[in-house]
Amino acid sequence: MHNPGTAAPDRFPARDRFADGAQFIAGRLTRGTSGHTHAVVDPATGEEVYTYERAGTHDVDAAVAAAREAFPDWARATPGERSDALHRLAALLADRAEDFARAESLQCGKPLKLTRGFDVPGTVDNTAFFAGAARHLQGQSAAEYSGDHTSYVRREPIGVVGSVAPWNYPLQMAAWKILPAVAAGNTVVLKPAEPTPLTSLLFAQAASDAGIPDGVVNVVTGTGAQAGEHLVGHPGVAMTSFTGSTAVGKRVAEVATATVKRLHLELGGKAPFVVFDDADPEAAVHGAVAGALINTGQDCTAATRAYVQRPLYDAFVERTAALMETVRLGDPFAPGTDLGPLVSHAQRDRVAAFVERARGHARVVTGGEAPRGDLEDGAYYRPTLITGAAQDSEIVQSEIFGPVLVVLPFDSDDEGIRLANDTPYGLAASAWTRDVYRANRATREIGAGCVWINDHIPIVSEMPHGGSKASGFGKDMSMYSFDEYTQVKHVMFDNTAVARKDWHRTIFGDR
Repeated sequence: MHNPGTAAPDRFPARDRFADGAQFIAGRLTRGTSGHTHAVVDPATGEEVYTYERAGTHDVDAAVAAAREAFPDWARATPGERSDALHRLAALLADRAEDFARAESLQCGKPLKLTRGFDVPGTVDNTAFFAGAARHLQGQSAAEYSGDHTSYVRREPIGVVGSVAPWNYPLQMAAWKILPAVAAGNTVVLKPAEPTPLTSLLFAQAASDAGIPDGVVNVVTGTGAQAGEHLVGHPGVAMTSFTGSTAVGKRVAEVATATVKRLHLELGGKAPFVVFDDADPEAAVHGAVAGALINTGQDCTAATRAYVQRPLYDAFVERTAALMETVRLGDPFAPGTDLGPLVSHAQRDRVAAFVERARGHARVVTGGEAPRGDLEDGAYYRPTLITGAAQDSEIVQSEIFGPVLVVLPFDSDDEGIRLANDTPYGLAASAWTRDVYRANRATREIGAGCVWINDHIPIVSEMPHGGSKASGFGKDMSMYSFDEYTQVKHVMFDNTAVARKDWHRTIFGDR
C-alpha cells in the first residue's frame, strides 16, 4: 500500500546546522582535509541535502591527539563527575529530541514515528542508564588469597577508543559506542558511516554542551578505506569497536591485530523466527511482519527466516502476506507512513537483486518490486514474502538487509531448532510457543546472543546486546558492556613487613 502523504516543508536544515563542516574535533566543528566531498542524500527523494568535506588521515590524527590529551583528566574524574555530565547530556538529548528525530529521518529515510518513538527515546534512555552505571564500576572484594598479601581488583579505562558505527541506526549505534566508553573514563573518536553523519554530530555537540570536556568525544566523517582504516590501525588508539557487516568486520580485525588492540565486533545477523504448532497464530503473524519490516528490514536482528511447524504453515503464509500488503509506504515525514525507503538506491538495488536471483528457485508471494508513481524517485521497495526456498540457498543463508522475509516449514521440534541454527550467524532469534518446556529448550539450544519468546526485536538498556559465531563478540548496553571498555588490574599488598620473603630461597638458596 502506498501513502505518499504531504512532505513536511522543514525536514532538517542540515546545511545550516553543519555549515562549519562534518568533523567534530576537540569541541568544535571543522572541515575535512581529504580533498574529497560526500553528499548526504535524502533516500525518500534522491535529493542532496548536505555536502561535506570528508576526513583524511590528518583529521584522524588530530582527533586522536585531542582524545589522548583529554584522556588523563577524564580518566581521573570521579565516577560522580562523569555521572553528572551524562545526566546533563540525557536532559539535553530529551530537550532536542525533535531535532534528532528529523535529522535521523532525513538521512536514513526512517518514518518519523520510528525515530520519535524508538531511536531518540532509546538513546535518551541509554544515556540515563550509563549516567547511573558510571557510579557502579566495581572490582572484586579484597581478600588475603596468599595469606601474606591483600589483593584487590581495579577496573580502569583503556584509553582512546576508535569506534566505527553503521548507517542503519546512526544515532543509537553512536550512543551505544560512546556512552559506556566515556562512562568508564575513556575518550572516543567515532567514525560514522559516510551517508549518515548528522545525528552523530548532533550527539557530539550535545555532549560538549552538557559539559563533557573537549576531546572526550570526537567525530571524524570519512570513508572506511581512508579514515576508518587509519583510525583502527592508529597506534594512539587502544581499542576498536565496530558495528557492521561480517565481511568488513574481518578486515577491521586484521587491521586492529597489527597493533594488538582490544576489539569489540557486532556484525551481521540472519535471525530465525521459529513458530511451533501451539503458538498463538495471530501473535506470530503480527510479530513476523513487525520484526521483518522494522527500519525497512535494515536491522541485524530483524526476523529474516521464519520456520513454521507444518500444521500452521499454510495459514501463516497467507495471513502474513495479507498483513504485509496493508503496510503503508510513504514519505518519512508524513504522519501516515509505516515504512520508508531503504537508506540508498544502491541498497535498494542490492535487495532487489537478492529477490530476483531467488525467483529461479522460490516463490515471491507478495512484494518483490519497487513501487511506481509518487515514490519511484526514492529508494523504496515493497515488503516481500518468499516461500519455497531451499535451506542452503542464498536467500536463506545471506544477510539481505531489506524488507524481505523467507518462510520455510518444519516437522519436528528437533528439525526446527536445527534449521534455526543452520547459518554462520548467531546474533538474535525468537521462538513462538505456549509450552514452557519448548520455550526453555529454544532458549538453551538456539545459538544466539539474544533469544526472545513470543516477541521479536525489543531491547532494553539494562540487558546486553551482542552475538556469537560470525555475528561477532562483545556486548553493547548494560553493565556487561563495561567488560569491553575497561581493563582489570590486580593490585597486591605485602602484609608481613618482612624484608626476606620465604620464596626468596629460590634465588638466595641457603644464604
